[in-house]
Amino acid sequence: MGLGLALISAATFGTSGAFAGSLLEAGWTPGAAVTVRVVVAALVLTPVALVLLRGQLGRLRRDAGTVTVYGIAAVAGAQLCYFNAVQHLSVAVALLLEYSGALLVIGWLWLRHGQRPRALTVAGAAVAVGGLALVLDLFSGADLDPIGVLWGLGAAVGLATYFVLSAGKDDALPPLVVAWGGLTVGGAVLAAAGALGVLPLAAPRVDVVLLDREVSWLVPVVGLSLVAAVVAYVTGVIGARLLGAKIASFVGLTEVLFAVLFAWLLLGQELTVWQLVGGLFVLGGIGLVQLDELRSPGPEIPVAVVPETAVAGGADRSRS
Repeated sequence: MGLGLALISAATFGTSGAFAGSLLEAGWTPGAAVTVRVVVAALVLTPVALVLLRGQLGRLRRDAGTVTVYGIAAVAGAQLCYFNAVQHLSVAVALLLEYSGALLVIGWLWLRHGQRPRALTVAGAAVAVGGLALVLDLFSGADLDPIGVLWGLGAAVGLATYFVLSAGKDDALPPLVVAWGGLTVGGAVLAAAGALGVLPLAAPRVDVVLLDREVSWLVPVVGLSLVAAVVAYVTGVIGARLLGAKIASFVGLTEVLFAVLFAWLLLGQELTVWQLVGGLFVLGGIGLVQLDELRSPGPEIPVAVVPETAVAGGADRSRS
């Protein structure tokens, strides 16, 4: 169940490029697309989150710090850093740097919990990163601007924070509440960045092209908000709680594969043989990490919870 939910999360996150791409072609800035995505998703989740929080405001106050860090670092910070990275680097290099966050998760678990990576995990990481480089066509030439590299590494820190905090703990808030809280905080930070001029915001309300058809700008906005945010973040938190931060972060690498696939299906962008080969390498690397976990003598910290508890949020418990 955890693997399935993590893959759903990666797939729905992967749709964001296609939906946002149609808006960007119509004159939207990346900052406007991501801000609308996060703010609308937070508004959609608000009624359900308030129902789940009835009688649990004490838990929300107790975990307010974690939710705030989640919103600032994992939601707003990762995206702000990524969009600044692509101002100095190619999209491929920026993505590769961001997804090096999976390696940071391994380092965190080693330093914080004493989980020294074993040979299979190291091999899986190397194979997955190599496959990612093929998927992103990194070997056709890469421009490495030091400022862009720093922004890309900032995005990696945000991504690692997402998986570590999503994995949570046994008495954590319900996954939907965590996603709502993070999106609310992240939306506020992104809106503030836009108001201060740090994040350029332009959103012309014109028709866009999606699936070779002209549709209202509302169509990709709804897709970004409901599919690439609401579904993606909620399933991502639940999946991370069931799998643990390390495996969830490596499964998250498939987001790039899904993004390339959806760009091919929805926008007609070319899909090469080398990208397909790279995708197989990424899957092989994930398989090696998963195999290493199956051979592990003990569970990963934080300990995963049973599916029913994770979905319900742990109301009767004795979570990138």
